[in-house]
Amino acid sequence: MKVIGIIAEYNPFHLGHKYQIDKIKELYKDSIIICLCSSTFTQRGEVSIINKWDKAKIALDNNIDLFIEFPFCYATQSADIFAKGAIDILNKLKIDILVFGTESIEADDLIKLANIEINNKEFNNIVKNYLNKGINYPTALNNALKDIANINISKPNDLLGLSYVKEIIKNNYNITPITIKRIDNYHNSKVINNIASASYIRNRLYHNLDIKKYIPNYDVNYIKNININYFYNYLKYNIISNINNLDKFLDVDEGIENRIKKYINKSNNWEELVMNIKTKRYTYNRINRMLLHILTSFTKEENNNIKIDYIKVLGFNNKGQSHLNKIKKDIKIITNYKPNISLLLDIEYRITNIYSLILNNDLILDEIRHKPIIKENTK
Repeated sequence: MKVIGIIAEYNPFHLGHKYQIDKIKELYKDSIIICLCSSTFTQRGEVSIINKWDKAKIALDNNIDLFIEFPFCYATQSADIFAKGAIDILNKLKIDILVFGTESIEADDLIKLANIEINNKEFNNIVKNYLNKGINYPTALNNALKDIANINISKPNDLLGLSYVKEIIKNNYNITPITIKRIDNYHNSKVINNIASASYIRNRLYHNLDIKKYIPNYDVNYIKNININYFYNYLKYNIISNINNLDKFLDVDEGIENRIKKYINKSNNWEELVMNIKTKRYTYNRINRMLLHILTSFTKEENNNIKIDYIKVLGFNNKGQSHLNKIKKDIKIITNYKPNISLLLDIEYRITNIYSLILNNDLILDEIRHKPIIKENTK
């Protein structure tokens, strides 16, 4: 029986996600699917519009066998750090195959490009030359790889897939990467057979338009009509409170704190602040992550001291439970929050507290009292 790993945000879970899971079931009929999923905030610095427990319910109802929390400290970082944490966790969970969506590139080309990044002595110099011209890192990376291999890799999920493959190769993990072509694109406004990108669905939600035909048959009330602007006053408070030492927070570097200081009182919301401090060198995603780390007081010192020293299980069916029983002697599995057993877990608890400020519910209490969701009688 193959053990398949997927990495997700489910923000929200939509028909494209269901398509991916159905495709895996088609390719690997006798398999266990493990989903590692972001909980409160996402890699592009956005807020999750479904809480992690409801994500677990939805995923289990759509043929996921084991649902694992992806810690904030890795889930909200650049592609390489995001991938480092994700692949480490999935390797600890003993997956055989990593399946991920890409816009335009196949696994063989990703392996080729990953080996260039790891082994080609000229690669880093070429990237630095592009960075010195004021180009942001993703574009510099693409330009360097295009110069060496004549392969264009600029789409966000292609780049993320490259980071996954690099981690597998660098660590010599016994994991086979498999790509499934995405029907949607992250930024795509097109809809094909009711498969739309998560950003398209969130935009419809923001404008109070119906989204039911773009999601599988689950309770639409799981989805909350919130966005990152809801956290702006909390962000502004933390910036003003730390106005003279903003550079202690993760991703605040290279003097950009001066632009934050300049525009924090001239901006009316989070998105406006991002637009005001944006420069050619910084992508929108990088700025959003930086502001998210200020909001949550996630510091460089904390980041230097975290390590993946537990696996938090949010839900499983009988197949998922059987797999956990086989591997539990090799990893530390937890199901709820207990203080002072892991810096990574303590930070996760803090983040959920901040997330709960907007949702105004019992999520923070659930960190302590909620047991994993169990889906019975799965074939």
